Amino acid sequence: MHGRGSMLIVNAGSSTLKLRLLGPANEVDESWDSMPDTLPDVDMVVHRIVHGGTEFQSPVVIDADVAERLRALTPLAPLHQPKSMDAYDAVLKRLPDATHVGCFDTAFHATIPAAAATYAIPREWTDLYAIRRYGFHGLSHSWASRQALEFAPEARKVVTCHLGAGASLCAVLDGVSVDTTMGFTPLEGLVMATRCGDIDPGLVLWLSEREVDLGDAFERRSGLAGLAGTPDMREVISRGDEEARLAFAVYIHRLRKGIASMAASLDGIDACVFTGGVGENAPAVRLAAAAGLGFLGIEADADKNLSVTPDADVSTAGARVRMVVVAAREDLEMARQARELLGIALG
Repeated sequence: MHGRGSMLIVNAGSSTLKLRLLGPANEVDESWDSMPDTLPDVDMVVHRIVHGGTEFQSPVVIDADVAERLRALTPLAPLHQPKSMDAYDAVLKRLPDATHVGCFDTAFHATIPAAAATYAIPREWTDLYAIRRYGFHGLSHSWASRQALEFAPEARKVVTCHLGAGASLCAVLDGVSVDTTMGFTPLEGLVMATRCGDIDPGLVLWLSEREVDLGDAFERRSGLAGLAGTPDMREVISRGDEEARLAFAVYIHRLRKGIASMAASLDGIDACVFTGGVGENAPAVRLAAAAGLGFLGIEADADKNLSVTPDADVSTAGARVRMVVVAAREDLEMARQARELLGIALG
């Protein structure tokens, strides 16, 4: 046993599995190899579950009944949900006596008002198939919006930018999500590493008569990969060829437009937060985004932006909006939610 209050964080993505052991005070236990043959003997395991549907809008203790209801949501997230549940099954087999908690990427966005969550499609489809804009990356957006207050404690209107292989924005008002760029699936919104983001549904219909495997193309062969031949933003930035320049320009155009739309949903903006692999580690992306958003009061300090180590403020001294870079820590957000659910104080 690694001590009362220790917890194992299980973050299963579509192609990766990340494990982290946290102590009672949320310290990372470096004494344990993050991918061992034998799991640590903890009393709590916290699982990241991508989709909670309309039923699971807050953390939950996972038992056999809950697990089956989560598996039933697989059609809503066919790439992610099976991996999350496979990880749950594997860890449960090793740690059957631990309390297993599920935290959901969609839950943070359950507060989005109907005007932002509803698609203008036949109402019977909405009711029959539970169609709405669910939003994703909620654990990251929740954490980033909280951390922004360390640098802008008076900020009420915060736009969080989770930029990684997947990418989405969120409009957060007083700590509550009111809009986001991803929708019914993680394909909607920004240009991503391999995903197309927003696309004309008429084009989808047109292509469906001429091409096959559109799902695979939109999920794995679009985005930066489709435009520049690589999903890696670092390579896109370092290359000087025409394809890479266009890919970067399209990415930034969609990002600027998205940030402005989130600010419109908030009726203003007090802070803009960048997080995720690209958000934290690509100064060129942050600088280019800010360059087109001066009208909102977003201004990046070029020197601070270039040398920043998260967490940090990279805005100019006189900027109306604080521009902040935050390290993505979904594990700490999951730990916070699990402790609140079970009434366990931070030790």
